[in-house]
This record gives sequence, C-alpha cells and structure tokens, in this order.
Amino acid sequence: MIGSLSGVMSMSRSDFSFPVLEPCLNRRTLVLGAGAFALAGLAGCGSLSRQGAGGGASTSASAAMAGIRNAEGLPVLSPDSQLERAALQQAHYMAASRSMTHTTGFGKGFPTRVKSNGIKGAAAENIAEGRMDVARAIDMWMNSPPHRRNMLDSRFHRFGLAWASGPDRPEWRYWAMVLAS
Repeated sequence: MIGSLSGVMSMSRSDFSFPVLEPCLNRRTLVLGAGAFALAGLAGCGSLSRQGAGGGASTSASAAMAGIRNAEGLPVLSPDSQLERAALQQAHYMAASRSMTHTTGFGKGFPTRVKSNGIKGAAAENIAEGRMDVARAIDMWMNSPPHRRNMLDSRFHRFGLAWASGPDRPEWRYWAMVLAS
C-alpha cells in the first residue's frame, strides 16, 4: 500500500551532501493518502467474525412488544426487515469495537445511518450490552425512561431488533433496536 503513495517525498542535496527530504504534497497525493488510510481502516472490517449474529430477533420480540404497546393503548409495532438490517449493522459494529455506542467509525451517527439505510420519517435507536436474552433487553429498556419513551412513541409503527457478539466473548451480546414511522 505504501508503494502506491510514491511521489510523497523528493530527495535533494544540500551543500554538505546530506540528503534532505522535502514534502511535495499536492491534491492528488492528499486524496490518495486519505483513500489509502480509509481503505486500511476498512480492511479489518471484512475479516471480523460474524459469530453470534442475532438477526431475526424482531420476530421473537413481536409478542413482547405487542403486549407493551397494547397495555398503553398504542398500535402494535410490526417487525421490519429494513430496520432489522440497520439494527444488525449497528450490533455488529458494537461487537467488533467492543463498545456500546450510537456512533460508528469516522463519526457516523444514527441520523446518517438511518439515511444511508433508506429509512424515512421519524426514527429512534435503543442499544444495550450484556449477557441477556430478548426479554431482558426489552425489560431493561422499559425500565429506562429515555428508552421507554422510544418504545412507546406513537409516531413509530415498525421496529427492527438484532444482536451480535464477538468471537472472544460469544455470551456477551450487543443489542440494537431501531424504531421508525
């Protein structure tokens, strides 16, 4: 990869015949360097293990979510494959980075991820981590006012739920729920 960045430095000789490195930065060199840096960062993403992929968790959570919404007089949320894909992407990122966060690499936050997944309208995300199943994750969110508010938001009519775990700790799950109108 370094070889593709030729032309970054040039050699010249001073009066004492010692080599001096002078930077010859131009727009193309900067673009190539930035591209190489970005590719180097992404190179590891493809090699990350997808062990413990909890796609399909939306279906298993449907009954619990219906009960929660019915108890509040709200319409039932429908499981949605588009939202589940977005949730699974986030769960995989968190498992790979071993960090529970709404922001992925290079500062890509929730609004940007929603847009890049083609999700339109109002949306929210709940995340969690730990040794838990679907019921425990939902229970934790229902006992946290901001997460509860997301799950009971009357603007939302569909949801996606997923989890992922890393190869070094398969019992530790990173959960993501995306809710949208």
